[in-house]
Amino acid sequence: MAWNQPGNSGKDKDPWGNNQGGRDQGPPDLDEALRSLMSKLGLGGGKGGQGGSGGSKSGGIPGKAVGFALVLIAVIWIIAGFYTVREAERGVIQRFGAYHAEVTSGLHWRPYFIDQVTNVDVNNVFRQETGGFMLTEDENVVRVELAVQYRIANARAYLFNVENPDSSLSQITDSALRYVIGHNTMDNILTVGREEIRQQTWEIIERLVERYDVGLRVIDVNFLGARPPEEVREAFDDAIRAQEDQERFVREAEAYAREIEPTARGRVRRLQQEAQAYKEQMVLRATGEIARFNELLPQYRAAPEVTRQRIFLETLERIYADNAKIFIDVDGSNNMMYLPLDKILEQHGRSRGAGQNLPMLPSQGQNGVASPTGGSAGQQEPNRTGSRTTTRGGN
Repeated sequence: MAWNQPGNSGKDKDPWGNNQGGRDQGPPDLDEALRSLMSKLGLGGGKGGQGGSGGSKSGGIPGKAVGFALVLIAVIWIIAGFYTVREAERGVIQRFGAYHAEVTSGLHWRPYFIDQVTNVDVNNVFRQETGGFMLTEDENVVRVELAVQYRIANARAYLFNVENPDSSLSQITDSALRYVIGHNTMDNILTVGREEIRQQTWEIIERLVERYDVGLRVIDVNFLGARPPEEVREAFDDAIRAQEDQERFVREAEAYAREIEPTARGRVRRLQQEAQAYKEQMVLRATGEIARFNELLPQYRAAPEVTRQRIFLETLERIYADNAKIFIDVDGSNNMMYLPLDKILEQHGRSRGAGQNLPMLPSQGQNGVASPTGGSAGQQEPNRTGSRTTTRGGN
């Protein structure tokens, strides 16, 4: 009978069931305490060790401990299966060593010891530099340095296609650079051919990376510089400076040509327009002369002498109108006196415009000065004393 059941005497009131015959047995047994704890956890009954064919009190302990250990291991296995992939990475899952899948960033779970996850950075940009002394096409030695910037484009190819992708890219870059340098002259490498060398090297690197399927993508190739050996550096510096001066002179000449050419074209166009205008003017003038001649021809045929005299006088009038006129007496006396008729006529024209009369000039006297006659300025008659009219250019 249990110790806590009614009717049980005080001699058997032992919660651990160790009091027998009213005798005190000391502290409870450790195995019994462990059995009670396992029972409370639901891993076995409190008296399971006493059933069966006369088993001992400690007969159920190993089985319950193994169960507890298995549960604890399962919990730890589940917890250990959680992993995190960062934003810039991709997780490559290997199941029993073979490629299984690829996961993006975030929290994931995998069966531990079965799947293995490798995080690969596919967002950041990496950089490699290569260089050294290389032989050019014209059998010169030059030191060249090149930098390559790349990013991982395919995580699976990056991990499994080649053994060491970064080292493979370095070897590809060095091989491409040496090939391009070997097909260019030293002057071209040191002066104007740098951009061309950079482009050619980039194309070869991309082609080889795609052929070997390294899983990388080249973003940029920077040609850091090329220089000759120190023993001949001064001579090559002079050559480079001469090349730069040549390029500068060419650019200045092109700028001067661009500046002068529009001015020359404008001048040519202006001369062409002036020539065209002069041509049209001459044609019109000739046409007018022809029309005038056609009008004078009937009159000349009717009165040749009168028409000839009139044409002569009109011609003299046109000639004298543009020249200064001076009267000089060469036969009268030694005192040479002259009258500036052009000034007098000019004053006379202004007086007429103002409503005034021209003052009368004295007639021919002893001094031999002749007075102007009426009529046009070009029609002058010689005086009676032998004075004559001369004309000279200018005012």
